[in-house]
Amino acid sequence: MPLDRRTFLTAASVLAAPGAALAGWEPSQRLPDPAVEVLDPSFARYRLGLAAVERVATGLRWAEGPVWFGDMGMLLVSDVTNDRIMRWEAETGRLSVFRKPAGYANGNTRDRQGRLVTCQHATRSLVRTEHDGSLTTLAAGFEGKRFNSPNDVVCRSDGSIWFTDPAFGPNPYEAMAAPELPGNVYRLDPVSGAVTVAVAGVAGPNGLCFSPDELTLYVIEARAEPNRLIRAYDVTDAGRATANGRVFFDCGKGTADGFRADVDGNLWCGWGMGEGEDGVVVLSPAGRMIGRIRLPERCANLSFGGANRNRLLMAATHSIYALYVNTRGAGFC
Repeated sequence: MPLDRRTFLTAASVLAAPGAALAGWEPSQRLPDPAVEVLDPSFARYRLGLAAVERVATGLRWAEGPVWFGDMGMLLVSDVTNDRIMRWEAETGRLSVFRKPAGYANGNTRDRQGRLVTCQHATRSLVRTEHDGSLTTLAAGFEGKRFNSPNDVVCRSDGSIWFTDPAFGPNPYEAMAAPELPGNVYRLDPVSGAVTVAVAGVAGPNGLCFSPDELTLYVIEARAEPNRLIRAYDVTDAGRATANGRVFFDCGKGTADGFRADVDGNLWCGWGMGEGEDGVVVLSPAGRMIGRIRLPERCANLSFGGANRNRLLMAATHSIYALYVNTRGAGFC
């Protein structure tokens, strides 16, 4: 059952008409787009020769947590430091405010009933938008202590919700409080509502996603030294726990942030920081960098959208970029 269309389409006024506020960046006039780089022959099949990177919206302060609503043809994306969630409509190209204030929302996903699930910094909680537009707090702490600043969230096909809670605060600019808990990955049980630790003691757990078969959980360790790491864990105990944590990829001088898997198990990772690094990196299931998408801004996170879930929608600092690719996003969320 989808969210009530009226709930979404009555929120706020349009901020940008199609083509507005896109000065300062132009899509490539050459095809294939040189911004889409094949680093390994295995990536060539995913690049569409007639598809170029597009900037479809801009004017945000810190774009994060994109999530696609296919039944409404729209992308929701957090504008974290402006304390709002934005709505981009694919058909019209309009960008408008979906919710403000938004609890300094960061990561977003969609559950099996089509409801929006959001990580909020300001309330230090995980919340769900019901079909009537009301908000339900799903979790706000663990073992008597408040969460730090929930960051990113994904849903598994069994209905469980998994989310990261790094100890990044205090940081008033993003409404992050002083931490009360170590950096953990949590699992919210779909039946009991109980919160358990799925991965303990991660140095800055950030983005996370499942492999297509949901038997591997990938987590970005943002405070790992000397380089940021992507870690992999086997999902065990009928999807209730993890084991066999290991380094999947060493990011080197790059900064992985949020990511999603495609149906072939490749990881499409938001990436930065700085000229030459900003954009998206694509990693094979074997942990090899096989492709890049160069952007003029650091990409924090991304989502697969469009009618065939083959349009990569990238939340990159102040803007949203789009690129059609020859694959589809894995899973439901």
